[in-house]
Amino acid sequence: MLSVVIVGAIAVSVAIGYKTKYNTGLFAIVFAYLIGCFALGMKPKAVIAEWPVSTMFVIFSVSLFYNFALVNGTLEKTARYLLYACRRFPGLLPFALYLASAGIAALGAGFFTVMAFMAPITLLICEEAKMDKLVGAVAVNCGALSGANFMTSGSGIIFRGLMDEAGMNEMSFHYSAVIFAASVIFSLLLIAAFRYIPKKNRNIGKGVFFEKPEPFTPQQKTNLYLIIAMIVIVLIFPVLHIILPDVEVITFINSKMDVGLVAVLFSVLALFLKLAPQKDVIAKVPWNTIIMICGVGMLIGVAIEAGTIDLLAAWAGSSLPVWLVPVAFSIVGAIMSFFSSTLGVVCPALFPLVPALASATGINPLILFACIVIGAQSSAISPFSSGGSLVLGSCATEEERNVMFPRLLFLAVPVSVLSATVFNTVMSFVL
Repeated sequence: MLSVVIVGAIAVSVAIGYKTKYNTGLFAIVFAYLIGCFALGMKPKAVIAEWPVSTMFVIFSVSLFYNFALVNGTLEKTARYLLYACRRFPGLLPFALYLASAGIAALGAGFFTVMAFMAPITLLICEEAKMDKLVGAVAVNCGALSGANFMTSGSGIIFRGLMDEAGMNEMSFHYSAVIFAASVIFSLLLIAAFRYIPKKNRNIGKGVFFEKPEPFTPQQKTNLYLIIAMIVIVLIFPVLHIILPDVEVITFINSKMDVGLVAVLFSVLALFLKLAPQKDVIAKVPWNTIIMICGVGMLIGVAIEAGTIDLLAAWAGSSLPVWLVPVAFSIVGAIMSFFSSTLGVVCPALFPLVPALASATGINPLILFACIVIGAQSSAISPFSSGGSLVLGSCATEEERNVMFPRLLFLAVPVSVLSATVFNTVMSFVL
């Protein structure tokens, strides 16, 4: 009975957050307190201890570092250079938009930031290139999502943190790398479908012209070098450890590497190099996302204490055919993400189920993690979700917005979700 109440509390938190536009994490904290203290008999300090400190620290520190490049314009100029580099292949414009979005997202801008300044640019480019704006919207949405899944970028960091919280510390880097690769492959296939199947898109790029951006300022060059240096340092030792697991020096250094602490170190360097004002950088830390993820994380922690997670995993493991479990997670993730945040709600709610379910069914945990992410992100183009709403907000006129809304809802979302379901089904047999 209590498990039903907890599942209901998660659903109600999401519903109230969606209806009121207030942070879902705040409602989740309230339910964690009421259920944890008054139904489970937990001490208040025990409920507070469910706040995922390590996840919060990583999100804060990584976003803090990348905010320097956001404030001083390094990321936006990088995007324009990526688009300019593809000027000789105008027919590949959707893939150029994808590459630009994915590139700056992988450099740490994060999904929301990329969509906020790439969506308006994309709709203008589509107008000039006589390209279907839906194709452009799908391209930048996929780019922002898959790029942010990179191991040192916003979403990838959160995935790793949630996997660590679920007890997958040893494999979290490897799993997040595979999720990134799978999301890139899925995105390219989806964009290709939107680009080449409709006949009206065959003249894409004719007459489009990209102006060469202004050169990087010395400050922006320094910031770009600093980003590349941090990515190399954070990635090189986990990769070397996988290749050379018996070398003690590499094993020791790898055990001491933490992306959050490294990001703070580089943030201090950026401050001394005066790459951006401290006040502006701190103001752009995504506190709303942190509260959402950690608040839901507290409620999930209470659910684990109550045995709800193990109960749900046992039910799914015994009630569904093994081959159908990954597909079911993909569809559930897509449905949840249709109305809510993949990072703030879907992954914190579903990732804790994976270890117990993998143990009960024998399914590789990697398959379940990947299906959750790709399934959830497939419906992010929904006008009720983050990606679609940012696209609608970038429309120049109300008339354009009224045309785009049903196309996102009744074309982009069904095609994306169906494609993700097929992709995840195939992936579950390959991995």
